Amino acid sequence: MNTLVFGSSGQVATELRRSAPDATFLGRDSADLTDPAACAAAIAAHRPDLVINAAAYTAVDRAEEEEALAHIINADAPGAMARAAAELGVPFVHISTDYVFEGTGTRPWAPSDATAPQNAYGRTKLAGEEAVRAAGGVHAILRTSWVVSAHGANFVKTMLRLGAERDALTIVADQVGGPTPARDIATACLSIGDALRRDPALSGTFHFSGGPDVSWADFARAIFDNAGLSCAVTDIPTADYPTPAARPLNSRLDCTRTETVFGLSRPDWRDGLDDILKALKEAQDA
Repeated sequence: MNTLVFGSSGQVATELRRSAPDATFLGRDSADLTDPAACAAAIAAHRPDLVINAAAYTAVDRAEEEEALAHIINADAPGAMARAAAELGVPFVHISTDYVFEGTGTRPWAPSDATAPQNAYGRTKLAGEEAVRAAGGVHAILRTSWVVSAHGANFVKTMLRLGAERDALTIVADQVGGPTPARDIATACLSIGDALRRDPALSGTFHFSGGPDVSWADFARAIFDNAGLSCAVTDIPTADYPTPAARPLNSRLDCTRTETVFGLSRPDWRDGLDDILKALKEAQDA
């Protein structure tokens, strides 16, 4: 399958490189996401069988000051990609986020739930979803959460660094969600794309996050335990850790529809964490 991926060095794109080495990857040097027309032209030029957008503006706090730029990258560019894919009649898989929801309550968010993003990043990602749907082509919008891997910047790597430097940390305990290994997201994107090629009627919005749901504080404890780090964790509320962008307290995602339609069950983040720690150790020992 001739797969075109927007993104090259991000967490999911890196895992896609491993899962689909024959795919074409467009990084910032070959696909400027601030130029939506150029992104569309790249699709027209490559004429792929499947397009995956694994690139985005993800600096959540900085987006509060750069919402216009984030909107171009997270909304205008995916919209242009989706329209170009629709013109070719090929599936478009677009990665989105739980941040499109208001983040309250304790019930997992279903794909059909009303959206109400609480920060600039969430607003731009929601606008991207709307643009993809409006393109009218075969598509899957895959909302995920708390992406982690052995590369890039993410919570696991931050905790490993801080846990090695300090004896104790205070970690937010009232934000709950599903840590999702980037490797599993990459596998899901490829599987969903293949399914859409066979049955375009499967188009829609889907959720995919790791399980079981956990707080940031308990996730940090699991990281330290698995890594053999003696770093004590003290629970704190979000109110004690203010950030420029509001964070959702409830990032739980109901992934039932994804399992029903595509046969993709929620990955166990504990297995993913084991793999990440193993990969980091192997890289350190190399």
